Amino acid sequence: MASRPGIRDVLWMASGAAVFLLLTMTVLHFHKEENPAEQLAFKARRIELVDRMRVALASASEAEKSAVLAITDEDSKVFADQARAANTVVEQAQQQLDELLRTGGTEKERDLLGQSSQAFADVRRIDDDLLALAVKNTNLKAYDLTYGPAANALDEMNGALSALVAAHRDTPEGAKVTPLALGAEIAGLRLQTMLPPHIAEENDQRMDQMEALMTQQDAEVRRDLDALRALPDVSAADELQTAVSAWAKFSELKVRILALSRENTNVRSLTISLNRKRTVMLACQEALLALRQAIDEEPVVGVTYGRPAKPR
Repeated sequence: MASRPGIRDVLWMASGAAVFLLLTMTVLHFHKEENPAEQLAFKARRIELVDRMRVALASASEAEKSAVLAITDEDSKVFADQARAANTVVEQAQQQLDELLRTGGTEKERDLLGQSSQAFADVRRIDDDLLALAVKNTNLKAYDLTYGPAANALDEMNGALSALVAAHRDTPEGAKVTPLALGAEIAGLRLQTMLPPHIAEENDQRMDQMEALMTQQDAEVRRDLDALRALPDVSAADELQTAVSAWAKFSELKVRILALSRENTNVRSLTISLNRKRTVMLACQEALLALRQAIDEEPVVGVTYGRPAKPR
């Protein structure tokens, strides 16, 4: 009659079975990892995601610059939306690649993805500020007012003052009317020439200096107009009333122009785009390029990519 196995024999058999199972799982695991077809597919998937990020990042940058340079609010908004959509594509591909690298890839690849992710976070923060500025177009609106309604109001004043001079050329007060009218016209034109440089300026201190000079010219126009209204034979003239009304209109527009110029959204967004944005964009693209190269150089069993196999 056969003897029953003892506890020690049972333990030895159980241990042997566990070791065998562990070895089998290990062999299957490494066999799966070293399958060339699966490795190539895994590599191709990672490279495709990196390339998608690089293309979307470039598209976002192009759209962002178009938003900055667009001349209408509508175009700026369209390009800004395109930039945000492209950034979303980058973010989605980044998340998918991160999930893949958690289960495969190398430590170097994970580090490079971390670098690109940090740089891209900077890109998104800058774009949030930059695109919000770009769609306001305050500098362009200031230029439109300067060369449109404000210029028309000044032309109206100057035309009225010229007509006033012509109407009183042969009167006793003509000698007083001419220098006062010309003085108001010249001061108004000097003020007008300061508006475009103010709109283009990005330094607040220099803006303050320009506005101080504008205040002086505005005061000169008002003094000359008040002096004309003090002349008995001129005070009721329709031409003078037109000139005074036109200057009041110009002054109101000037206040709006300076307020828009102070916001400086076009100048600020362009400065950010050419400086801060460019720096972080380059950092992000460089990290992605390095990541792509690292994935591409990752060896695959039985595949040499045209390079000579290592001699045995």
